[in-house]
Amino acid sequence: MSSPTSSSPQPRRPYYGSCHCGRLRYIVFISMPPAAIPDRDPQDTVRFYKCNCSTCHKMGIFHVRVPDSPHDFYLLSPLDLAELSDYTCFNRNIHWLFCPTCGVRCFAVMGKGKVVDIDLEAALGNESEGKTTQIWRLEEEGWKEDKTGYLSVNALTIEPGQEGLDLRELAQKKWIQYLDCRDRKEEDRYDYPHEGGTW
Repeated sequence: MSSPTSSSPQPRRPYYGSCHCGRLRYIVFISMPPAAIPDRDPQDTVRFYKCNCSTCHKMGIFHVRVPDSPHDFYLLSPLDLAELSDYTCFNRNIHWLFCPTCGVRCFAVMGKGKVVDIDLEAALGNESEGKTTQIWRLEEEGWKEDKTGYLSVNALTIEPGQEGLDLRELAQKKWIQYLDCRDRKEEDRYDYPHEGGTW
């Protein structure tokens, strides 16, 4: 297995994403480089991965898993998840939400969320004018990643050209983790996909 290239951690930055038609819009906070770097704790940083299970393969999901989902993901619109189309499979705990207009899947979620008023400019690190914005976010109370809650953002729906994040760099530096979730026979790796997976 090739070992990922090392790099110094960068500040946490907000990245905007959306479906194709713009009905679904969000912000995800990411600090690069990802957990693929040997000296970075996977519990404290972002992970980028692709898995070869039938769900991810058929949907074309390129996972971004943030370390603190209740604070690292803001849904800007729609604020009511009932306005999105939903698909569940296997144990039916995870909701693979998608835009009912254009069909793009931006994120999958398990856990409770709520609409809250926040000072969005301050949260983005900008000068605040004291105005509040409504967002949907996951509830922090009782949240345990992969146990009581799950969030995965589809990296392909993050708007391209934003400073500090280039999906080509992830592949070039072997920062994309490939998981064998279909057969669960092989170890995770960073150099090439498992059988049934995609680049």
